[in-house]
Order: sequence, then structure tokens, then C-alpha cells
Amino acid sequence: MTIKQQDMSPQINMEKKDFAGPVRTVLPVYNQHLPPCNNACPAGEDIQGWLALAQAGKFQEAWEHILMNNPMPAVHGRACYHPCEDSCNRGDLDGSVSIHAVERFLGDMANASGWKVPVAENKNSKRILIIGAGPGGLSAAYHLRRMGHEVEIREAYSIPGGMMQYGIPAYRLPRDILQQDIERIKEMGVKIVCNHRVDDLEKEKQEGNFDAVFLGIGAGKPSLLDIPTQDGADVVSAVEFLHDVSAGKEPKVGANVLVYGAGNTAMDAARSAFRMGAKNVTIIFFWDRPHMEAHDFEIVDADAEGTKFKCMSTISSIEKNKVVLRKMVVGATGRPEPTEEFEDMPMDTVIMALGQRPQSSFLEVVQGIIFNPDGTIVIGPDMMTGAEGIFAGGDAIRGPRSVTTAVGLGKKAARFINGWLSGEAYVVPSKNPISYYKDLHLPLLGDTPQTIQKELPVAERIAFKETLIGFSENEAVYEAQRCLSCGNCYECDNCLAACPEQALTKLGPGNGYEVNMDRCTGCSACFETCPCQAIDMVTEHQV
Repeated sequence: MTIKQQDMSPQINMEKKDFAGPVRTVLPVYNQHLPPCNNACPAGEDIQGWLALAQAGKFQEAWEHILMNNPMPAVHGRACYHPCEDSCNRGDLDGSVSIHAVERFLGDMANASGWKVPVAENKNSKRILIIGAGPGGLSAAYHLRRMGHEVEIREAYSIPGGMMQYGIPAYRLPRDILQQDIERIKEMGVKIVCNHRVDDLEKEKQEGNFDAVFLGIGAGKPSLLDIPTQDGADVVSAVEFLHDVSAGKEPKVGANVLVYGAGNTAMDAARSAFRMGAKNVTIIFFWDRPHMEAHDFEIVDADAEGTKFKCMSTISSIEKNKVVLRKMVVGATGRPEPTEEFEDMPMDTVIMALGQRPQSSFLEVVQGIIFNPDGTIVIGPDMMTGAEGIFAGGDAIRGPRSVTTAVGLGKKAARFINGWLSGEAYVVPSKNPISYYKDLHLPLLGDTPQTIQKELPVAERIAFKETLIGFSENEAVYEAQRCLSCGNCYECDNCLAACPEQALTKLGPGNGYEVNMDRCTGCSACFETCPCQAIDMVTEHQV
């Protein structure tokens, strides 16, 4: 077994006069610092908190802890790109905690067990209209409903879910899982009206007697380039293609498919094209592979399933049965520049995956709402548009785009809306200091490897069957136990054992420790043996 360790030997600085003695200069204070996983979560989950409950086998409590910030754990355990794991301090030891897989386990257990969400009573509640049943709109509705408000979502399509339903392929997010998480939101009393496209916002707000509006319209309008295209060429946007696939329309793509773009949507389109019968799928990208916007695991999966990559090329023109590619080279600026070298490539279908923008034209007549050049809606620090009482979030505004980001913005908007309606403005709380790996005082730790989620073999990836396999209970508990509890005391008693003056008293499970200041000499032994940086040594005048 490989043993990894961090040097715990204290470094003595003889110029500093903070040693134990008749005059105490510093004393210990127990604090709650911010784990880097929590800090990285776009939904603002208390990941360390629910992992602590999961490792103790308190699965329903762990699930309910997630729901304080995120209404769809089973969805996020699949669709989230888990930036929390990229920031996990355990990654500097033996591999980050598989946070998303544990979240999926809890979400699936909740759905299988029929666990419900508590809802506040309708005391002095207001009526809120939400446009769009995507992740941002559903999140805003969920949090407003938990606050006791009456919420109605109006959705243009026949099934709620937005891009979760019509954009993310079912092999990543099975539709029954998505609809179970949405059904629980509906059971809370959130009304979702589908097949209802809003064209006149002011009229709907007035006729429905709504007190506030949240715009969660997403970014479903494809961005296209002006490429010379011959009549009869089969060219479709990735948004339209993925929508038709999810809607069961079974679009015909032919044997040879080219995907123009290199983001996550391009990878989804390429992998879906294979599942719709394509024999050869090639991604065209103007730069090299390391510069692709898609996450590494998306690229790896696309590669494993047979996708080819034609880098340093752009599409010059599209003809009926072929495209003309233009070769690119890295120029003096360090960026790709076009050459005069061209190449023909046969194709049956071209899928354009060049990004999306909001379908916001119906808002142009609303006085006060203004737009950025890319079509996104301009909002203030309180997420309100220039129109009083109309808020916006998710992909409809500028910023990173993902399911988890939209859910986090929906939660944030709900708090601002509630504050605006109550007359007590919501103030975003300040963050505690982050506990990085260098701040921890870890003991000798045996190598405890990360549990990697199993995947279906490529040969078994039939149609849109889910490719990732969920954790067993043993695997989920094991992974949760790998959490280092960065920045938060988990009552390991190291401080209690290290104190030479017996100045610490344990107050019982969950209550931490009490410092007897008549005994404490400020020697820092407790601080130096705390593995998770739950103790700070501060000067007397700071307390």
C-alpha cells in the first residue's frame, strides 16, 4: 500500500514571541471554514455537510440536506459536470471524492423510496409567474414554493425540463429519472402549464394577477455562421437535432455526419448521430484538440464510441454531398489562421454546434428590459431586469451555462424575489475563508483510492441506454467516508488529546468543544493537530 503524508513537524520561528508562558498572546477559536468543493458548486450545495450525513448512513437526511439548495439530486448526479471534484482537496492525495456519484445514489434512493419535500404554509404568500420549465425556472419555482408562495410555470413545449429534456441525450440523463425529480416539484404545489408559449408577458402577468415574474427562458436559439450552402444540402443545428431525437422524431442523418463545433453539445450531437444510424461521424474544429471547449470526459467518451476529430480545419462551403474544408495553421499571434489549402470531405448531414442564444424577441416590447449584443438579458445585482418585478436567470443572462449553474441562479433569484416581495431586500451572505490542501494538518493516511463509476462497454451502448452505472450502498458510503471535512470540525478528538493543559471539554455529539480560557496557554497544540483546519489561532484582542 502506498502511504502519502504531509509533514506535521511544526516550524519554530525564534523571532516570534507567541510561545506558551505566563502571558498568553494567542488562543484557539473553532470556526467553520469553506470547503473548496462547496465553493466550486454552482448550485451552492453544502457538499461537506451532506457527505457527512451519507457516511453515517443517514441517507434521507443527506438527501434533504442537498434539497436545501438543489431540488434535483438524481438529475445532478448525472448531468452536472462536477466542478466540485476538480476542487476537492482529496485530489492531492489519492483522487477526488466521487461526489456526483454519491449524489446520484441519494437521488435515486429518494425516488425509489418516495421521499417528499416539506413546504411552508401559504401565509401572506404572493403569486409568481415563471416563464420556462428548464433547470433555472424549476429551481426558482421550487425555492419560492418552499417559502410558501404560489407559483405557476408556463412552458412552450409539451414536456417540462427545458434542455434537460430536449438537449441532454437520454444515455446521460434518462427521461424517467428527470420526470421523477420534476414530479416531486409538482407535488409540492407548483403548477406547470405546458404547451403554453408566452408572447405577451405584460398581458399574462396582469390577467394572472401575478406579483412577480422570473424569466427562465434558456438559450434555445442556435447560433449559426454565414457559410455558403448549396440548395438541398442537409444542414441542421445541434439544438434542433438533439430536440428532435429527444422528442422521438428519429431524424435521418445518413451514413456520413459532420459536426461543426467542439463544445459539450457537439459531443452530444456526435454520439447521438451514431445512435441514429450514422456510420462515420467527424467533428470539425478550427483549433487543436487541447483547445476544445468540451470537458475531457465528454471527448474521451465520444472518441471511444468512434467519433473522429478533424482539427485545424474550418468549413469553407457546404455542397449537397460534401463539404469543402479550409486548413488552418497557428499564426504569429498564437491563434489559428486560414491558409489557401482546401480539402473535400463527403457527408450526408452537417450538424452545426456553434452555441445558442436566448429566444427573447417577445420581451423587446416590455418597457425597461434591455439586452446585451448576444441577446442575453441585462439584470442588476438583485437579478431584476430594468422592468420592476421582472427577474431573469439561467442561460437567459450572461455567464457560464450548465444545468447546475442555472439551478443555482434560480435559487438565488428566488431569494431576491422573496426579499423584493416582502420589502426586506435579500443580502448575499459573505463567504467564509476557504480551506485549501496546504491549510490542512493531515496525519499519515493510507492510500484510499477513489471509486470510479463503471461504464457500459461500448458494444452494449444500445440506443440511448444509460452509459454510467450507479453506486451500490457500500460504494456510496465508502466514497462519502473519503471526505476530509475540510474546514469543518468532525469531532475527531485530536485537539482534546493534544491539549497539555486539559483546557478542552467535549460537549457531546454535534456540539463540538469548549475552551477553558483559565487553563489555555495558547500553545497551539490543538491547532497543529486539527486535520481539517477547524481551529484558528487568533490574538487576544480579536476575540
